[in-house]
Amino acid sequence: MSSQPEHRFVVVTGTSTGIGAATAVHLADKGFHVFACVRQAADGEELRARAPESVTPIVIDVTNESTIASAASAVADAVGKTGLAGLVNNAGIGVPAPIEFQPMADFREQLEVNLFGPVAMIQAFMPLIRRAQGRIVNVGSIGGMLVLPINGAYSASKFGIRAISDALRLELRQWNIHVSLIEVAPVKTAIFGKSFAALDELESTIGDEGFKLYKQQIAAIRKAVEDAAASADSPLVIAKAIHHALTSDKPKAKYLVGHGGKKTAVAAALPDGARDRALVHELGLPKPE
Repeated sequence: MSSQPEHRFVVVTGTSTGIGAATAVHLADKGFHVFACVRQAADGEELRARAPESVTPIVIDVTNESTIASAASAVADAVGKTGLAGLVNNAGIGVPAPIEFQPMADFREQLEVNLFGPVAMIQAFMPLIRRAQGRIVNVGSIGGMLVLPINGAYSASKFGIRAISDALRLELRQWNIHVSLIEVAPVKTAIFGKSFAALDELESTIGDEGFKLYKQQIAAIRKAVEDAAASADSPLVIAKAIHHALTSDKPKAKYLVGHGGKKTAVAAALPDGARDRALVHELGLPKPE
């Protein structure tokens, strides 16, 4: 794909707020026509008002294959023979809880949204990507490099999208279809508020026994989230990395973006024992009883 094709159509999921909204507007400003995937029609209209000529909202649930199929059909009709210059899998959720007590529905939902959803989107939109020799950009997380307690399910999904991205990069190399993974360090989005709410609700979610056992770890993770929120970057830094992945003549396989990302990469590379000790110290986790 040339870096500046005549027509550039891109699909972006999770555009209601945060990284997705910033990406949709930034790509529209850079000359793309963005099919912005949202869960609620009102969110799409609000986004389209920011770039009326360059954003087409699409109501979609990435965990519902029938809505994905309908969206793929609508996009195919709109782009015709031009195809898609890119698919950006950004939709994601995080529901913290200790694995021992996390409701399986919450565990499954994170895998459905963060891992199975992107795979379903890729399968549905690949014919259009092939048509334009377009690109795939998966939005991951530093949680896919380094696991913290109370975040095991989220990290499982993000380690998974890392593996999917690595596999796709090799599988699609034959046709010069690039695949990039954006490993996101904390940015200022609504996910912080949702994380605080979920942590505050854990006493009722996991019950008295679970909360009593994990109270110190939950408090330590809440403090870590507070610290991350205080130093987080604007979601625009992620949008710019996504734009580079879609347009550069030499896109990176992985983009580590956001405040604290390099520190996380260093910690992730440590031997297991050293990494555990470092995290226990850094987070103030309770020592073995």
